[in-house]
Amino acid sequence: MIGTSIRALAVATLLAGLTAGSVRAEEATINIDNFAFTPAETTVKASTKVRFVNHDDIPHTIVLANGKVRSKALDTDDSFAFVFDKPGEFVYFCGLHPHMKGEVKVTP
Repeated sequence: MIGTSIRALAVATLLAGLTAGSVRAEEATINIDNFAFTPAETTVKASTKVRFVNHDDIPHTIVLANGKVRSKALDTDDSFAFVFDKPGEFVYFCGLHPHMKGEVKVTP
């Protein structure tokens, strides 16, 4: 009887930790390497945090084509994160090397 109560308490504690308020937001990573974004096209759900990580030996920036987001210059291993909270297609590029382009597609 006591063992059953302890198990029930353990299960209840575990389930309490899984409530909607404790669920972490989704995340995605886009790497910058060899003057390219990898992957070049990414599809995520709304409210996903997308992290851009520079693995090149020179600085890069992230600029959304709509002009609403611009990162600082990212040195080697620096990162920049942005939460895409609305559905749509968001083209981005490196402000220092405009030939570097990518797209984040955000679904509801």
